[in-house]
Amino acid sequence: MPEETAVYTHGHHESVLRSHTWRTAANSAAYLVGSLKPDMTVLDIGCGPGTITADLAALVPDGHVTGVDRAPGILDTARATAAERGLRNVGFAVADVHELDHPDDTFDVVHAHQVLQHVGDPVRALREMRRVCRPGGIVAVRDADYSAMTWYPELPAMDDWLDLYLRVARANGGEPDAGRRLKSWALEAGFAETGITATAATWCYSSEEERAWWSGLWADRTVASTYAERAVAGGHADVEELRAVSAAWREWGGRQDAWFAVLHGEVLCRK
Repeated sequence: MPEETAVYTHGHHESVLRSHTWRTAANSAAYLVGSLKPDMTVLDIGCGPGTITADLAALVPDGHVTGVDRAPGILDTARATAAERGLRNVGFAVADVHELDHPDDTFDVVHAHQVLQHVGDPVRALREMRRVCRPGGIVAVRDADYSAMTWYPELPAMDDWLDLYLRVARANGGEPDAGRRLKSWALEAGFAETGITATAATWCYSSEEERAWWSGLWADRTVASTYAERAVAGGHADVEELRAVSAAWREWGGRQDAWFAVLHGEVLCRK
């Protein structure tokens, strides 16, 4: 495994999968969907539980989608997701984005959602993605930008949450403010500026149901996940501090006036 590979901050606790399985092509890859054609071959990097992967496969019914992830266990969930939808044009494999096991010029589209923020060398990752993309094909990348997230009301412990997350993620070798850096990384990876379309999009949580879901998954993740374990083991917080942050998430989620926006950077890169 290349030493540039960072530690995945979140892990695959139920509170993490609660978020990941919510993701669809419509709410997480809309910037790419309009460029897809029915017969395309697609590589979906960091596919996780496979919900976006399955959507992409449905959008290329005459093509094929390969979903890859570094965690073998999560691929069982991805396979089950595809099987439940009756998809036959999708397959899954273990892979590291720093060193993909595919020949040059293999795929029409190479896609990665919320991946580059977690890797040790995002430029190397993009070079690999570019290598396995066919001439004229698309490398599509979308990542959140944590420092650009904003919310109301401004509870002090919510600021503590963001400060803690930034420290833990960077200690694990990642860059949580990846969204703002995607175009820069793509240029460094060898894409021409004329071939890069850089955009931004948001997730926004405000309704009672959305507040309960978003606050609940972060409240649980903060005290009972791999992220929580790494926060304590790395000396970034103790258990009581994590409980205080978790309680702040639940307090925020219980407010009728609560609102939260997640900013994402996006790039479509033509090879």
